[in-house]
Amino acid sequence: MLRNIPICISPDLMHALMSMGHGDEIVLADADFPAATHSQRLIRADGVDVATLLKAILPFFPLDSFVDHPVVTMDCSPWGDEPESYERFRKIIRSFNPGFTDFGLMERFQLYERASRAYAVVVTSEADGNVILKKGPVMSEPQTSINRIAAVQENLALLKRKRLSKLKTGI
Repeated sequence: MLRNIPICISPDLMHALMSMGHGDEIVLADADFPAATHSQRLIRADGVDVATLLKAILPFFPLDSFVDHPVVTMDCSPWGDEPESYERFRKIIRSFNPGFTDFGLMERFQLYERASRAYAVVVTSEADGNVILKKGPVMSEPQTSINRIAAVQENLALLKRKRLSKLKTGI
């Protein structure tokens, strides 16, 4: 078991995310997406919506800053307004990637074809809305690594203090 991994990220999804290289894509698909037909790797996320997965994945998933649209979705204009879910997705993506401008839009069957080439397709219980995320390179600055090491050391020290406190009080 590991700690601090959101419960909506299954072992299969975590493996896929860890296996992806920069430039690889993952599809977060709604419940109606023809995923069995248009996927190399099919991952189920039943009971989870796309917004929840975005919030869980984006803290550690770098979007590709070398392309104009690292997030792509279906162009719904031929049959009406865009789904309300698109605005929720935009807000979540911007909260983790302030440089995000907007989705790239693709015609329905072009989106299916692109999904067929994606590293994985994650089928959710989302009612309406699919996104394709393009993974960017992880380019951490040395200071970021130093901060992470300091945080781990601080957490270890806190755990030791808690254990000592429990031993002293007999809990």
